[in-house]
Amino acid sequence: MTSAKPWLVLVLLSQIAIPLAAQNSPSAESNAPRKFDKSVYLELAKAPAKAARKRNPMERDPDAIAAGAKLFDQHCAECHGEQGARKGPSLRVPEVHDAAPGALFWLLTNGVVRKGMPVWSKLPEPQRWQIVSYVKSLVPFAEPAP
Repeated sequence: MTSAKPWLVLVLLSQIAIPLAAQNSPSAESNAPRKFDKSVYLELAKAPAKAARKRNPMERDPDAIAAGAKLFDQHCAECHGEQGARKGPSLRVPEVHDAAPGALFWLLTNGVVRKGMPVWSKLPEPQRWQIVSYVKSLVPFAEPAP
């Protein structure tokens, strides 16, 4: 009887370990809410009152959410995921869902560069409002238990 080859054992282990590591990696998309420092959402409160009071001119446009979803996939999904919950701050939390549309628009326009959120002011204003419409349409996750 011959003993197992060390390289064969390593190959077999890698066939198990690598997929498990990928499933548990923080970059793996999940439908579950992630734990985030709540201070990241305080940026919404920094919107000037005048900006926060702005109404979304597209809120009654039946096509705004679908158009916003396409724009979100092109510009935002890389960080926030396809459903607004990935490696960047989740957009499916009450802090975002309850935020004024004007505050979301202001944040989208100005970004939070020091925290990795780019400035999207070059995106035409109607498109930014469509993204706001899409983000507001996302169903928030229930608050995770402490």
